[in-house]
Amino acid sequence: MKILLLNPNTSESLTTRLFEAAAQVVAPGTEIVPATATRGVPYISTRAEAQIGGAIALEMLAERAGTYDAAVIAAFGDPGLFAARELFEVPVVGMAEAAMLTACMLGRRFAIVTFASALGPWYQECVDMHGMADRCAGIRMLDGAFRSISDVQEEKEELLVALANDAVASTQADVVILAGAPLAGLALRVRERIPVPVIDQVQAAVKQAETLALLRPLKARTGSFARPAGKESVGLAGPLADWVARRG
Repeated sequence: MKILLLNPNTSESLTTRLFEAAAQVVAPGTEIVPATATRGVPYISTRAEAQIGGAIALEMLAERAGTYDAAVIAAFGDPGLFAARELFEVPVVGMAEAAMLTACMLGRRFAIVTFASALGPWYQECVDMHGMADRCAGIRMLDGAFRSISDVQEEKEELLVALANDAVASTQADVVILAGAPLAGLALRVRERIPVPVIDQVQAAVKQAETLALLRPLKARTGSFARPAGKESVGLAGPLADWVARRG
């Protein structure tokens, strides 16, 4: 089985973090194929950047179509996820949705903890998009600058743990999700210091992707996620243009 681990950010260092965390939990025989966006922004943190990243994610999926059994869009706000499910035949998993669904299997309500205040509005809209508002106990964000997106989890580890513990104490959250691609792999390191289960977003996503690939669900032939009728386009990247036109 091959799982495409698609990073719609341009930071190779984030792809490495995501890959290393995912590799700890996949089953024998599962190959994780990492891919990093070649254009866009180093890390997505706003609605506008998410729109850009979502379009790039569709291009990346189209370019590699037929080479993977399931895909993970490895940015916590799930840019392009619903469009990808509509367009492509294989299961496509969003990192945020997978983390939240996994958290719901461990408790009634979860708290999301992240490293930058700019992420809050986008993450809240992602929670709402997935119908999880009633299960979300709140989104907690650090306030302040950081030196490097590549090393933010090491730089802010103590503050993130404190923020997670405060979220649990103040909201009675049953589960904590450490959110944002730069925090991939942190949950395993800090989980003994937080009194409720802690979800690693990318590990949850790749395990969900493995499960869906093994279940081999058929692509919807009717309803809102049926593949749209073919349509010609202007200026789209070749593989995506072919897929939109149903030549793929």
